[in-house]
Amino acid sequence: MEEPLSEFPALEVNQLMVNYGHTRVLWDVSLSIPPGMLIGIIGPNGAGKSTFIKAALGLIKPLSGKIEFFGSPLKKIRQKISYVPQRESVDWDFPITVRELALMGCYGKLGLFRNPRKADYDLVDAYLEKVGMQDYADRQISQLSGGQQQRVFLARALVQEADIYFLDEPFAGVDHATEGILIQMLKQLSSEGKTVFVVHHDLNTVERYFDWLILLNMHLIASGKTNDVFTPEYLNATYGKNYSLFSEALKLTRQRKLGE
Repeated sequence: MEEPLSEFPALEVNQLMVNYGHTRVLWDVSLSIPPGMLIGIIGPNGAGKSTFIKAALGLIKPLSGKIEFFGSPLKKIRQKISYVPQRESVDWDFPITVRELALMGCYGKLGLFRNPRKADYDLVDAYLEKVGMQDYADRQISQLSGGQQQRVFLARALVQEADIYFLDEPFAGVDHATEGILIQMLKQLSSEGKTVFVVHHDLNTVERYFDWLILLNMHLIASGKTNDVFTPEYLNATYGKNYSLFSEALKLTRQRKLGE
């Protein structure tokens, strides 16, 4: 009998090491993430955050290490995983509409030779409505703002109805309203038992957004519940000399909140 997914860690990584050519990008990354968490992946530029996601998803080949999802290798569970790449990596001039892009989330279930059914289109329209993009369904994706593009990519991920979601900088370059919509959708996924990984840069929102954190700077600094690892000691180890700048920004933000 198949074991329930919740019996296993959503993601388990042991001794991951990644090189680009002869340059070491990640090393000594071992962690275990329980299911149903909203996880922030934080660290300075060049820390290997996107590389970590791509290695986990098999988009780049690690030099060494073992990666499992719910106790199984990626190839056995790939269809249960959804990925939203950085917006800059997408060809937004490709001649496709908002609805057609979101519909791509169904392709893993449909296979190569089955056409989408009415139920698939209904599902797409429902998720476009959830992210506030139904009115743009027939618009070409190049005509969207950055925030609108990110909403459509989230809709495509939601259509897949996965168990694990990876989002690489989903809040980069989006307006405040879009960020609010996105984080509420991600929190809802987590509340439904889904596991959501988010590469994130704004330390001011970390405590409000995430249940769990992975702190990286080319190697693992810490992985754990946000209350346990979002500390000056771990942040200093992660950001080094730049931590003082972040520390001042965090202090000012907290002072403003106390004054509201």
